[in-house]
Amino acid sequence: MSGGIQPIRGMNDVLPAEIGLWQHLEAALRELAAAYGYEEIRVPVVEHTELFKRSIGEFTDIVEKEMYTFSDQGGDSLTLRPEATAGIARAAISNGMLRGQKHKLWCIGPMFRHERPQKGRYRQFHQFDVEAIGFEGPDVDAELIVMMARLWRVLGLTRVRLKLNSLGTPESRAAYRDKLVQYFRGHEQALDADSRRRLGGNPLRILDSKNPDMQALIAGAPLIVDHLDAASSEHFGALQAALRAAGVDFSIDPRLVRGLDYYSRTVFEWTTDALGSQDAVCSGGRYDGLIAHLGGEPTPAIGFAMGIERVVELLRQAGTVPAAHMPDVYIVAQGTRAVSAGLALAERLRDELPRRRIAFGAGGGNFKAQFRRADRSGARLALVIGDSELERGVVAVKNLRGEANQIECPMSEVGTRLEAALKE
Repeated sequence: MSGGIQPIRGMNDVLPAEIGLWQHLEAALRELAAAYGYEEIRVPVVEHTELFKRSIGEFTDIVEKEMYTFSDQGGDSLTLRPEATAGIARAAISNGMLRGQKHKLWCIGPMFRHERPQKGRYRQFHQFDVEAIGFEGPDVDAELIVMMARLWRVLGLTRVRLKLNSLGTPESRAAYRDKLVQYFRGHEQALDADSRRRLGGNPLRILDSKNPDMQALIAGAPLIVDHLDAASSEHFGALQAALRAAGVDFSIDPRLVRGLDYYSRTVFEWTTDALGSQDAVCSGGRYDGLIAHLGGEPTPAIGFAMGIERVVELLRQAGTVPAAHMPDVYIVAQGTRAVSAGLALAERLRDELPRRRIAFGAGGGNFKAQFRRADRSGARLALVIGDSELERGVVAVKNLRGEANQIECPMSEVGTRLEAALKE
């Protein structure tokens, strides 16, 4: 509305006309997590800023440029969560969930990053996040990946591809980092401003540059897969073998790195060619050092985050939008006594027919106006109550989607008649 208060740029409303697709996806995610034995966890939207500085890394774009950080009334520096993994790791530590225990966890909800809004990238966005804490072997890495492969099948999405890489251990990555710095120092004049800045802090992020002018230089850089330690190489090989055995197609992308410092060994990304430049729909990897870095016991872990908005858009493009949650029955009532009787009837039918959706036409108006609303609701049947019907103890039943004539039935038999009619 012109002159009214507008939403914050990059933070979008999800309207009733769109919500059915979100609910369809969220229901599929909940069923998927349950099928694989993962339990829901809910962590705060706001955490101490230090949590993200320590976990994500001070030289990442997220911490340097994108976090929503503020001081509360007590002077504490707080941040709206830009991702969920750090909060879940913090929860595992602060709630005594470690001590050699294993946990398979998931959560869903909003994240916040102050980025330039564009299609598929928003300042408030939603993620489905899955974490396996206390698992060291490549088998759980494979499980998380096949879980997502199953989701794409369930949703009927075919335009997604899996890319894999390994970052090795912190020690082997440090040695690789030195070789990478040496290479880029030798070509420093060809680096753009972002890459020069990253060279001193997080040089692996240079490999993730989207600048077309940088691609030839990046293509000549040393490959991390050529510098893995023996244990990481074995881990990566076992993961690939498990995925082949499960029939999951993948490609090795030696340039795949994560923007977060806590990753080690396995990293993976599901991408699509259907969303333009925002091609990643699910990203994850192993972060064996994070929990110890945050003050907990040394605990291996792996997880991923899937972008809800991006998968919703894939579903929309694929034409797999589910039918809206339309009512089965719409009750039309006119007259003070009839309105009261109609409201009571609606409640009775919800008890008698718990699987059916019963809409009551609140808002008044003449029968013609109410029938227009009933028709727009998508309901198959309308129940009509006026003073005449009320006096005779009957309800008129009208088929809104066919040619059948309006009939009457006793008020006491409405539930039985409706169920039979809706099954036809």
